[in-house]
Amino acid sequence: MPTAIEFNNISKIYRLGLVSTGTLAHDLKRWWTMNIQGKEDPYLTIGETNDRSTKGESEYVWALKDIDFKVEQGDVVGIIGKNGAGKSTLLKILSKVTAPTTGTIRARGRIGSLLEVGTGFHPEMTGRENIYMNGAILGMTKAEITKKLDEIVDFSGCERYIDTPVKRYSSGMMVRLGFAVAAHLDPEILVVDEVLAVGDAEFQKKAIGKMQDVSRGEGRTVLFVSHNMESIKSLCQTGVLLTNGKIEYHGDVMETIDKYLYTQRGSLNSSRKFECIESENFNFTYIEILKNGQPNHKTFDVFDEITFRIRYTLKHDDSKKCVYFLLKKETTTLAFIIDTTRRPDLLEHRPSGEYEMTFSLPTPLLKPGTYSVTLKYTIPRIIDLQVKENCLCFEVSLLSQKEYDAGFARNREGIIAVDPAIQIQKQ
Repeated sequence: MPTAIEFNNISKIYRLGLVSTGTLAHDLKRWWTMNIQGKEDPYLTIGETNDRSTKGESEYVWALKDIDFKVEQGDVVGIIGKNGAGKSTLLKILSKVTAPTTGTIRARGRIGSLLEVGTGFHPEMTGRENIYMNGAILGMTKAEITKKLDEIVDFSGCERYIDTPVKRYSSGMMVRLGFAVAAHLDPEILVVDEVLAVGDAEFQKKAIGKMQDVSRGEGRTVLFVSHNMESIKSLCQTGVLLTNGKIEYHGDVMETIDKYLYTQRGSLNSSRKFECIESENFNFTYIEILKNGQPNHKTFDVFDEITFRIRYTLKHDDSKKCVYFLLKKETTTLAFIIDTTRRPDLLEHRPSGEYEMTFSLPTPLLKPGTYSVTLKYTIPRIIDLQVKENCLCFEVSLLSQKEYDAGFARNREGIIAVDPAIQIQKQ
């Protein structure tokens, strides 16, 4: 396959705080060196790695540093990494929103971008007018845009508001129309940042389906940034893992995701204590996870018995409220919920005091991956009174094969690894 995009030694440096070098003498020195002598910016060599979690000594940081990779035509590339890793900066350079400090990008064909809510839209113009304006920017004729207009409006679901200025659109409507324009105006390269998360679940599914059609059916190239690993896994064939502005891995998307999750192991924890709020009737005090009955474990085999122990205090009886236990994969995708709604006897008619709730998961149940626990004390369907978001984080791995097939664990869709005994009899 021919190369659609080629990144050659792309770097981007920013100065924290003030714009310019801070003094007229330094500004003149930079201008003379770059514009008259034709040399690199003299201030580049003092830049530090872009690690947002630590305080540096230099005022200059590298948002991207020495990015080199190629994207084949028709490939769907998932770009992942922690916040601040440089993902959005890379897409902005590709979309020519900003220029690289060093390096060049070679791209074959027109680029359609959706980087932020309302990208490329003029707030005073209607949705219809913005469609024509975006098409003209991409080099399309009015007749070509008109031919696609009905399809764009139908896909966006904004037909009723298409002749309304987009400044009156909600953020979800802006994303819907923006993606519809970017995907339907025949760009050879489609660039989509995390903005799809603003849309509802139905539109996210619709948008991912459209990106699959664009890449597989029409042979166009897609670069997709997301923190939702399930979306990356279902849509992309290859992945790029960015860490502090540098490429840590580029290759198979499953390997990319595995390496990304491996870097998150430092956040794994086997227990958590909570501070009590004196004014509250109910307080979570402690949660821990047990491996085959033993504490202090952060990594589990799919065949290990995983037990959760939750402690809480109750000042007086309140049977209208209940406890929710939410298990999520990679902190985003809900695996299942356990709650006391169907068992009111677990909370009602209880005297004040300390309580402990314990339960174990059947095995094998969870597929390999990183999971997080969220606790809630709530009035069902009305309000959450107390929330402990992602208070526990652990990893499930395929440490022993036994009779559990590795292909089943890794490749089968879904989160739950249910593999029941099945009998088929002729009736």
